[in-house]
Amino acid sequence: MLRSLIDYTRCFAHAAGSAAGRRLLAAHRRPLPEAQAGRPADPIRALQGAADWFCLAQDNSGDEGLGSYHLVTGWGRTYPETTGYIIPTLFALAERLQRPELADRAMRAANGLLKLQRPDGGWQGGRVGEDRPSVVFNTAQVVRGMLSVHQRTKDDRYLRAARKAGDWIVSAQEADGTWGRSNFMGVARVYDSYVDAPLLQLYGITGEFSFKHAALRNLEWVVERQQPNGWFADADNTVRHNDRPIIHTIAYTIDGLADCGTLLNDVGLLDSAHRAAGPLRDIFLRDGRLNGRYDRSWQGSEALINTGCAQLCIAWEKLAQHTEAHAYRTAAVRMRMLLVELQQRSSEGPVQGHGALTGSFPLWGRYEKFAYPNWATKYLADALLWAGGKAPY
Repeated sequence: MLRSLIDYTRCFAHAAGSAAGRRLLAAHRRPLPEAQAGRPADPIRALQGAADWFCLAQDNSGDEGLGSYHLVTGWGRTYPETTGYIIPTLFALAERLQRPELADRAMRAANGLLKLQRPDGGWQGGRVGEDRPSVVFNTAQVVRGMLSVHQRTKDDRYLRAARKAGDWIVSAQEADGTWGRSNFMGVARVYDSYVDAPLLQLYGITGEFSFKHAALRNLEWVVERQQPNGWFADADNTVRHNDRPIIHTIAYTIDGLADCGTLLNDVGLLDSAHRAAGPLRDIFLRDGRLNGRYDRSWQGSEALINTGCAQLCIAWEKLAQHTEAHAYRTAAVRMRMLLVELQQRSSEGPVQGHGALTGSFPLWGRYEKFAYPNWATKYLADALLWAGGKAPY
């Protein structure tokens, strides 16, 4: 408690120490407008801002990947996991915005990640320089980037890297189908459905059945953790708050199930995704916002988590292709309006945050407080690219 108080005091003092920081604090004190039906947000300006911020993040990472920005500590080193899944977003932005340099940046990021791959086939947890062991979840997100580059270039180096990573993920799987010991915290979590989707993509490209088999085993375990009302047990990225997971990891779970259901043509998996996504959609349509955490009765707590909101917007678009299209698309349109408003508030603060999303709203919320995590802006961009209901990649 005391350590947290000292940390918050330091962050507030630092932000209040500059005119730009004070403007940002003021912007986050203003209440959000209700996310109501109206004119959909024009995504182009917002996408340009996100793309410009990605360039800034890459230029300040110290290598070819992307880091994040914290108002107190500044730019961080490359985060291999998030750099991996930002790569397909950069390719999509290059096409949508007619900015070929963004595709060049995606290639630079991919080549940097090739150099970081571990001998076991995995990629480290955390950020470059922290020297953490290979982590299954993080590795699978780099696989997404490798497959995106291979699809674009047909260069087998990237497919070989993805396949080597997939082989390691398969070898690390435990008897119950989970990856607890080889993941963050050393515990099994349902958001590894977001690992299963790239494994199924690998299977589709290589025909190697071990990738599909591993995904199916894990998906079976994930579905078993779902409660009758759609809520998932073991969905948080902490042990302490696992009884009320954050919407960031809930959304990972939903998105992974939706993608796997589509790839496998499995109605059961799509229904599992829908049963978790529907309650959050309905809360958002009723209240115009979401909390950051939800317990097993779908009772919310803590501040809104911007990353999770953007991820849910994407999942709602995906599920609209299968069921309850009007409700899901209405929620997605309103969420995009809210996300653009949040992005615009960043422009009132330091230039290093222009075009990006803070981790929470307000920015002193517990999730990634006083920071602009690069994955928040990745999912903002993807949510905007999904406008119109067409998958961007």
